[in-house]
Amino acid sequence: MSGHLTVENIFTAYDRADVLSGISIDVQPGKITCILGSNGAGKSTLIRSILRLTPPRAGSIAFEGKTLDQMATHEIVGLRIACIPEGRRIFAKMTVEENLRVGAYLVNAEKTVKARLGKVYEVFPRLKERAKQLAGTMSGGEQAMVSIGRGMMTDPKLLIIDEPSLGLSPLFVQENFNIVRRLNETGVTVLLVEQNVNQTLAIAHYGYVLSQGRIIVQGDSEMLAKNEEVQSAYFGGAH
Repeated sequence: MSGHLTVENIFTAYDRADVLSGISIDVQPGKITCILGSNGAGKSTLIRSILRLTPPRAGSIAFEGKTLDQMATHEIVGLRIACIPEGRRIFAKMTVEENLRVGAYLVNAEKTVKARLGKVYEVFPRLKERAKQLAGTMSGGEQAMVSIGRGMMTDPKLLIIDEPSLGLSPLFVQENFNIVRRLNETGVTVLLVEQNVNQTLAIAHYGYVLSQGRIIVQGDSEMLAKNEEVQSAYFGGAH
């Protein structure tokens, strides 16, 4: 199994004020690791740090034993780390298939692109049916499928998913989490960043709870689900 990510004692600051203070996480290959926390806890900053959109001022990050500390964002993506941003962020005036093809922009061989499209359509038959439809005319849940499908088009070893439940109806939230589980079962390592505690812990193997830029609890999902501190700390985190 590939996709091992290690974050060691990172500090990340905006305007000299630390948002992350001494964060360490270990994303095990082939597993779903979750980062839980309320708004303002530092979850998005952690993702930006991993992708070096906001490079940490201290600490180190490595993927499959290779340090990312001096790499550019596009080089990190080239290691087959894909990020599905919160809020879906699809190209509304492009078709479903055009949106998906954007995910394979680094691939030159059309045969490879078509093979990856085939895999996406296996997971999301609805997207195959609507391949020529403008993505902006689809429902929120369907747009979420397009966003996840686009991430799959990179053939990722590690998939970072930011707030997949945001703005979706409960039915589509459940469907999205089922899809994340299925992707993981195909061998993709997942780092899932979420506020939805119960749904996340139902599919995650291991998790970290982030509050005010620090890890306050960590453990396997069963332990976290029973931990009273998780509930109180989670809802009492920084906003």
